[in-house]
Order: sequence, then structure tokens, then C-alpha cells
Amino acid sequence: MPVRPWSPEDLGRPTDGTWADVAFGLGEIYECEGDLGQAADWFRRAAESGHAAAALRLGAVLGRMADDGADGSAEDLLAEATRWLSGAQDIATPDAIELITDMLNRHQRQAARRGLEPAVATG
Repeated sequence: MPVRPWSPEDLGRPTDGTWADVAFGLGEIYECEGDLGQAADWFRRAAESGHAAAALRLGAVLGRMADDGADGSAEDLLAEATRWLSGAQDIATPDAIELITDMLNRHQRQAARRGLEPAVATG
């Protein structure tokens, strides 16, 4: 098998597959390493390029980030996750149905948390 010499211009350029495939692969690596923020960034890039599996994984990662987040961004993360899951091309697969069901449960838990928060007195 001939070996093509590498040059600095090749950095970030896929050697086979598409950019979306490479971005998806990087998302998987970051997800396995536990860096959900980086995983979400790479899955988002792949999903924006039309990678169907990336849209599903992005929804799942954003949901996990919402569960872990205590900075008040949980609602935004869940909203984005829902948009990606509802627009996924493979929405009728068992994996997609499970992810969507899980997302609905997350929304319900988030709504319950809001209902348990004390009301803020104004005035």
C-alpha cells in the first residue's frame, strides 16, 4: 500500500470518508473520554452536515449534560437536544425512540424541579 507523505496543510483533512464522518468519530472519542462539551461540539458539526447518527448522539449527549449541569443551562440544553432528536432522519429506529422517550422524561423532571423551587417574592 503506497503511503502518501503528510504535510501541515493536511492537518484536519480526512484521509477517507467525509468531514461529517471524521467529526462524528471525534465526537465518539471525546464522549468516551467523558468530555461531553467537546463531544457535543463535534457531534453538532457532523449533524449540521447531515450525519443522521450524529444528530441522535448529539441529542443524547446534550441530555446528559443537562442532567449534570447545575448552572441553569439545563433548559437550553434540553431544548437543543429536543430539536436535534425531533429532526433526526432515523427517528423511527428503536434507538431514536428510546432517546426521545428519555428526553421527554428529562423534560418532565426539569418541570418538576421548577415546580419545587420556591417562588421569588418581588416588590
